[in-house]
Amino acid sequence: MEIIQLFQPKKLVFGNHCFDNFIEGFRSLNYKKVFIFVDPNINSIIELLTKALVSSGIEYILCKDITNEPGFLQFEQLLSEAERNNIDSVIGIGGGSVMDVAKLIAAMCYSGKSLESVVGSGKISKRDIFLACIPTTSGTGSEVSPNAILLDEVENLKKGIISPFLIPDASYVDPVLTHSLPPHITASTGIDALTHCIEAYANKFSHPMVDLIALEGIALIYHNLVQAFREGNNFEAREKVSLGSLYGGMCLGPVNTAAVHALSYPLGSKYHIPHGVANALLLPFVLDKNVKTEVARYAEISKAIGVYNEHATDLELAEEGVSKIRELCRDVEIPEKLSYFNVPQEDVPSLAKAAFGIKRLLKNNPHEFTENEIRDIYYQLY
Repeated sequence: MEIIQLFQPKKLVFGNHCFDNFIEGFRSLNYKKVFIFVDPNINSIIELLTKALVSSGIEYILCKDITNEPGFLQFEQLLSEAERNNIDSVIGIGGGSVMDVAKLIAAMCYSGKSLESVVGSGKISKRDIFLACIPTTSGTGSEVSPNAILLDEVENLKKGIISPFLIPDASYVDPVLTHSLPPHITASTGIDALTHCIEAYANKFSHPMVDLIALEGIALIYHNLVQAFREGNNFEAREKVSLGSLYGGMCLGPVNTAAVHALSYPLGSKYHIPHGVANALLLPFVLDKNVKTEVARYAEISKAIGVYNEHATDLELAEEGVSKIRELCRDVEIPEKLSYFNVPQEDVPSLAKAAFGIKRLLKNNPHEFTENEIRDIYYQLY
């Protein structure tokens, strides 16, 4: 087996209503000034948190301005605000964009480094600021991953920063916080989490230690996402999708994603298509290519989602699994065409060129894509 390193938060808490435990736990740490990054749609729990902080004499700065595509320019402004206010701790409560910004603020604060200088892998050398993350979606897994993604507005490209110092000190995954998600966000973030697990399991750098959680994540999300989509307050479905998303996040550090994510990034950068939606658009088409290269693993993925036929070959099982995943995307009403997002067909060559340049992810993919093949996939989305 190849050497593998798994980094996780020092404290990882999962379960309904564990946000209450987070509030009490944070108050006991004796930090004096915290920068809180939050999704603007979760006012009720933020009120609980800020009242508790005030009663404990803890000062806070609250940022509700993180967009779906946070960029370098906004980040630099927030970093300057953090340093100017002498913060000693950071909390991120929201989806992946909110948590990614929180993670980077904690890691970059007082470092004297520019954001551009740490783009890539392993370029952050330390973090002195306490960091806690609480997801309010079941998708990105950012609360347990060493990754953060921001938009470089100059190059109009999403760029990744990867470091074990981006893994929070404490992560609390409370499925109840996802109950108020609108169905379309439940759908897109759920497919994002499913993609994390699939791309980690069927990956050139897959590993038995990650295979276990990737396959379990696939099963949990596949069998429960439709119910969570249709019944937002269903405790069991929300719990299971949240756990599957957590497993997907655990896959991101040691193995990471592959071609689906590489092809989705240009769609988010240029057209601001939500990341999970872009993944859902692309997932079946990329898998159609991958199954023939990694037949046995895709057959196992199919078994995890309930495909069973004792007389079928592994290839037949694998192809049936791709059909089932395509059906899942339809069941949660993900748009199937780029034309839905007003992406001009004449932009396909530039999209393909941008995706083909994301080698850090394409190198993980079972099938070695050419730029022409990537272009063909985009064209199939019209």
